[in-house]
Amino acid sequence: MIQLHDKYFKPFLSEGQIQAAVKEVSRKVAADYGEQTPIFVGVLNGSFMFVSDFLKAYPHPCEVSFVKLSSYHGLTSTGIVETLLDVSENIEGRSVIILEDIIDTGRTLKKLVHLFSKSNVKEFKIASLFYKSEIYNGEYAIDYWGIEIPDKFIVGYGLDYKELGRNLKEVYQLNQKHMINLVLFGKPGAGKGTQAEFLKEEYNLKHISTGDLFRYNIKNDTELGKLAKSYMDDGNLVPDEVTIRMLEEAVNSNPDASGFIFDGFPRTTAQAAALDEFLVSKGMKIDATIALEAHDKALTERLLERGKVSGRTDDQDEAKIRNRFAEYNEKTAPLREYYEAQGKFHSVNGIGEIDAVTHRLRKVIEEL
Repeated sequence: MIQLHDKYFKPFLSEGQIQAAVKEVSRKVAADYGEQTPIFVGVLNGSFMFVSDFLKAYPHPCEVSFVKLSSYHGLTSTGIVETLLDVSENIEGRSVIILEDIIDTGRTLKKLVHLFSKSNVKEFKIASLFYKSEIYNGEYAIDYWGIEIPDKFIVGYGLDYKELGRNLKEVYQLNQKHMINLVLFGKPGAGKGTQAEFLKEEYNLKHISTGDLFRYNIKNDTELGKLAKSYMDDGNLVPDEVTIRMLEEAVNSNPDASGFIFDGFPRTTAQAAALDEFLVSKGMKIDATIALEAHDKALTERLLERGKVSGRTDDQDEAKIRNRFAEYNEKTAPLREYYEAQGKFHSVNGIGEIDAVTHRLRKVIEEL
């Protein structure tokens, strides 16, 4: 795996595979033009490595020229092809073979055809090292190509991501991580908050705590905050649909996240079903629920120590701590059955050094 700017790329084609494809394209062209002296026109910047190796493999006399076109910005095509360097003028009456690094949508090819249609060349043909046939519009014939590839963003061997990666001898494919959505459980003191911070950073996840959502909406006097407060002021539970609407806003406001950690919701099987229904409407799902498990005695000692520093009264009273544990057990048991029935419940030992617990969590997630 390699990193270029903010993206990760995984190996796709080896140097040997690429060189074999270059030689095959060269062999096919040589079979057609061995009795002539064609002009090969490389398309900069991407084709410079392909042109260089192609010419080394080409066994007959030839000439070379370049044009420079641009249509990509980052990972996507702008849809507009600009001519930055025009073809030389000594091509009249000559056979021209355009050497492209990659042909995908055909926009660049259309621009090239337009360029040469205004000249008086004898003929021109298209040779490309890589060919994305599934998205090519098919408007013009591709005469020669080396490797037919799927519609995946690639870098290396002249191809770039924001100008990085052109010098690589191999070709790499964008590593699009599977979206990971987790529900995180844990008794008070189990280290859920600490581990949520790790998960956020490691997997680019957004941590959505219902407690934080309620505090934010009420503090900022949002419509949902006012609605939730009206129920709370009357001593009633906030309906599930209000909480789901808060979750929906949080999900929609983080489109770049690679997934979400849901913390504090669901607390009942009805809420779990409501969360599933919401996620399905977004084309998403819960991938796993992870419970950080620990013995009550160890957690009680941990909370009492925490209470000395935090000043929280509910961390300083053993009776209150036991009540919190009992409430957790009562609410989590049916949820465990709900997610076990879906094959999504995972139990992780929450006792030990932070790094050790993190390693256990990572193992569960990497196996999803």
